[in-house]
Amino acid sequence: MGIAVIKEAMLYEKIGDNKVHCKLCAHSCKISQGKRGFCGVRENRDGELYTLIYGTVSSEAVDPVEKKPLYHFYPGSYVYSVGSIGCNFRCKHCQNWSISQVCLEDAYTMDIPPDELVERALLSRSSSIAWTYNEPTIWHEYTYECAKLAKEAGLGTIYVTNGYMTPDALRHIAPYLDAANIDIKAFTEKFYHDVASAKLAPVLEASALAKQLGIHVEITNLIIPSVNDSLDEIRELSKWVYKNLGPETPLHFTRFHPQYKMQDLYPTPVKTMEEACKIATEEGMKYVYMGNVPGSDRNNTFCPNCGKMLIKRGYFDIEKYEITPEKTCPKCGEHIPIVGEYAGSKHPPSEYGY
Repeated sequence: MGIAVIKEAMLYEKIGDNKVHCKLCAHSCKISQGKRGFCGVRENRDGELYTLIYGTVSSEAVDPVEKKPLYHFYPGSYVYSVGSIGCNFRCKHCQNWSISQVCLEDAYTMDIPPDELVERALLSRSSSIAWTYNEPTIWHEYTYECAKLAKEAGLGTIYVTNGYMTPDALRHIAPYLDAANIDIKAFTEKFYHDVASAKLAPVLEASALAKQLGIHVEITNLIIPSVNDSLDEIRELSKWVYKNLGPETPLHFTRFHPQYKMQDLYPTPVKTMEEACKIATEEGMKYVYMGNVPGSDRNNTFCPNCGKMLIKRGYFDIEKYEITPEKTCPKCGEHIPIVGEYAGSKHPPSEYGY
């Protein structure tokens, strides 16, 4: 079991009576002396706010960037991926509940200082670092310091996030954050209240702001049967992404499999997944993908102008890449929005490269 590093938090203010106001995420917690915020990892100690997870790593892996999922960011590359403990959501279907919903004192972790994290990423021969597995927003002090060092070392930086961060938090890390896959979990406040113990509006605000700040944004929506699978809701989500993030924003619809407190449900029918993709395409989205459905054509990238297959993907690996070095379709010349260069058909890194 790791020894947690205690460090004074960023983005908070003292509000009297030994209380503090955390300004990191949209819960905007007012925390009394000796108490922790909703995330469970930020604690008021004698009128000052401290993060309890600075450098605390619960999970470490080298993943294909497509697994994040990011389909338009350095395709074919590998990402050194790390997670910590805690979350500012309480999703009943969380697949990583064993780290996101566990008490810090009960978790098995290791301490990795920022400079060591960057060194490990470089040794793994990864192109980027991703903060993922649990919510990176609540890890802000650590991800901020790591991201600055990563950029100096020539590494890309990625958040896989629920988007529940304040504009101040996002603006603070934006200069050092290259890409984000933002999970818009549903398009109703009722879902966010009942399933995640949160609100939809701040997620939409953060998604739009991330785009404005120049971060490469891809959106994921996990479709859960009988919970958020209304075709009308999917259409409204697609319209919002089109209007606020743009038609070239990659939109990933992901198939649900029973997890955690939603094991009484059934996997999303493939027909529902296909309908969702069709609706998003009808609403003008140019790059619509289907996750957790192996073998689907919707795992591939097609030219939105002429229909030519440009990227053929296996489960996570790229099997064929035909976008020109100028990032255009070789058949019709349509510009294809890809950040960075194709990494080629290199083999996965060995275990962290050590």
